[in-house]
Amino acid sequence: MIIQPVILSGGSGTRLWPLSREHYPKQLLPLYGNETLLQQTVMRIGNLKGARPPIVVCNEEHRFLIGEQLLEIGVKPASLILEPAGRNTAPALTLAALSLPEEDRKTVLLVMPADHVIRDNDAFLAAVSVGASMAEQGYLVTFGIVPTSPETGYGYIKLGAPLSAQSSVLSPQSPAFDPQSSALSPHDIVAFVEKPNLETAESYLSSGGYLWNSGMFMLRADLWLTELGLFQPDILQCCEHAIGEGRRDGDFHRVGREPFLACPGNSIDYAVMEKTDKAMVVPLDAGWSDIGAWPAIWEISDQDENGNVMRGDVLAHDTKDSYLLAQHRLLATVGIKDLIVAETADAVLVVHKDKAQDVKAIVNLLKQQKRTESLMHRRVHRPWGTYEGVDIGDRFQVKRLVVKPGAALSLQLHHHRAEHWVVVKGTAKVTRGDEIIMLSENESTFIPLGTKHRLENPGNIPLEIIEVQSGGYLGEDDIVRFDDHYDRHKN
Repeated sequence: MIIQPVILSGGSGTRLWPLSREHYPKQLLPLYGNETLLQQTVMRIGNLKGARPPIVVCNEEHRFLIGEQLLEIGVKPASLILEPAGRNTAPALTLAALSLPEEDRKTVLLVMPADHVIRDNDAFLAAVSVGASMAEQGYLVTFGIVPTSPETGYGYIKLGAPLSAQSSVLSPQSPAFDPQSSALSPHDIVAFVEKPNLETAESYLSSGGYLWNSGMFMLRADLWLTELGLFQPDILQCCEHAIGEGRRDGDFHRVGREPFLACPGNSIDYAVMEKTDKAMVVPLDAGWSDIGAWPAIWEISDQDENGNVMRGDVLAHDTKDSYLLAQHRLLATVGIKDLIVAETADAVLVVHKDKAQDVKAIVNLLKQQKRTESLMHRRVHRPWGTYEGVDIGDRFQVKRLVVKPGAALSLQLHHHRAEHWVVVKGTAKVTRGDEIIMLSENESTFIPLGTKHRLENPGNIPLEIIEVQSGGYLGEDDIVRFDDHYDRHKN
């Protein structure tokens, strides 16, 4: 059996601010282990028999970051489909299904969010084997997590009668299992249940008849499109137009912008799974977490004898059951308990674990005040490298730029600022008006206001530049591009 993994990477992870930002969300961070959550998701299926390279559906803003992270683990995706805006999981899955050739749409899709942690990969692959068999038979399969606590932050699935399964894609690295065992037996679904209050969640846990809704699925592409056409034809129509008006852009597949922006937003669950008579669930007990908020990271991380998780330069005295993260300076705590303290270059968060779900309220305030801390870190990633703010004042700003070997910024000009570049490391090729200048370490050049210019790294090591901007307006939107290797229209 051929299995086509589909990885959905459109989330923003606002409840993990300040570590997760809109332009650098949680799936791109190494929150558990050395690899990022996206990389772990891709690596999770490395031993799955019959699995193709993944299709990744992601936000256009993240395309180069995702491409680089896949390259780091030696994976070339089947396709990187770019969404011009988020429309939830149902349109994202539909784009992936429609991207397959007509003759290939009986393929079973394994649909996984890019921001989950699964600690027992053998158990996961075993459940996928059962799900694949059921999906091939014409079921829309979801995976329900065996609950370990009365969690109020998840939706639930009420189990119905057990169904039979025949597994045909068991990974050679996975342990043998009985598909009819209670741990892996697929079940009919009685109902999808919204997030409950604590008392209701406790009753679900004690009854043994409920699973957490994981947001992972297995289904045939053709069957998904048929069921979506029955229940949400507007989503299907918009996605068909978006794919039809799409185009290849190097390694990326850009869908038609206007038809996709017209697409209603909806989840896979609401759009189809709660309405179809073909839905079923496979129980999954594999150390799963969606890392939806800070306490989840604390729970899955190794804790010391005081129940603390400490990352970075941290000193803790009389501190218990807390998550302490320091990225850029010493963090010291005295006499605290059950707190999350997260320090980044431009923000510090202090929140009680019981209130961690409300961190998104801070993100909303930042957006209302039009502050950039909700969007990006001080170090901003671009396809050519990174830039980082060093200092800013009245009519001046200082940045540190790192340009990757062989990379180039766009040919551009600014209407409101001039720039002075000093090479700290490497070699720079500078276009300044009609001139081409080569600069080495400790050499510099001045770019007058209104002058076309470009910075390139022709060398084999990263190019490091100190950029001093001066002028009446220093915003990132003061840029006119004439030529760009990365097909960007705005910064």
